[in-house]
Amino acid sequence: MSEASIEYSSAGGVAVLTINQPAKMNAMTYDMWLAVPECIARAEADRDVRVIVITGAGEKAFCAGADISQFGEKRTGEEAVKAYEMAVTSGMKAISDAKKPTVARIRGFAFGGGMALAMCTDLRIASDNSKFRIPAARLGLGYAFSNIEALVHRIGLGPTSDLLLTARIVDGTEAQRLGIVNKMWTGDVFEAEADAYIGAIAGNAPLTLAAVKKALTETARAHGDRDRKAVDELVAVCFRSADYKEGQAAFKEKRAPQFKGE
Repeated sequence: MSEASIEYSSAGGVAVLTINQPAKMNAMTYDMWLAVPECIARAEADRDVRVIVITGAGEKAFCAGADISQFGEKRTGEEAVKAYEMAVTSGMKAISDAKKPTVARIRGFAFGGGMALAMCTDLRIASDNSKFRIPAARLGLGYAFSNIEALVHRIGLGPTSDLLLTARIVDGTEAQRLGIVNKMWTGDVFEAEADAYIGAIAGNAPLTLAAVKKALTETARAHGDRDRKAVDELVAVCFRSADYKEGQAAFKEKRAPQFKGE
């Protein structure tokens, strides 16, 4: 892997986007943010991919947020700030609006933009050594409304207020209690359990996953902006599909279904 990059790989129905800058705790550079939508689009276009996983290189960090060493060049001055925020927003939106389920696979630190990135995914699974923090109030940064809105949607107003106003560190146990993390395992079994969990998603019917994902995406929008018709159409596709017949047949025959996404 090259330094400071988003590395893409896929196997077994799972596309993996690896945040790769371990020397800086996988901090995100401007170019890395720009690469996220491209990687998501690549996964969406691949019929073999059924779930998209985002993880960090190494075991110390998922992502420690933005690469602060770039702030002087990339985040100073009105135009530079706008360009940087647009790159971040585009990356976050690509994950939130992905047509396929997304999972953040977290070890170690998920701070700042790293935590915000994780919160854009549908599911977050973590090792019990994980730690979460939004330190904007300790850095003097303005925290984007879209990021706050996403947090409130995921975990509620009270926990969001606590995290942002205190800028404190939350350990894995509390993160699971607050809903930041959906599933958590001890470090010795994390890799195996995470693989099994993600594999279970990848083994499900792709058309059903797409319909559920679209519905989840729409619930995050304002009521007046929700495209219920698009969700209904995807649900109808499921009932017309060969996979629907395969699911019924597999159930009757007491075997694992072999879905093809058609």
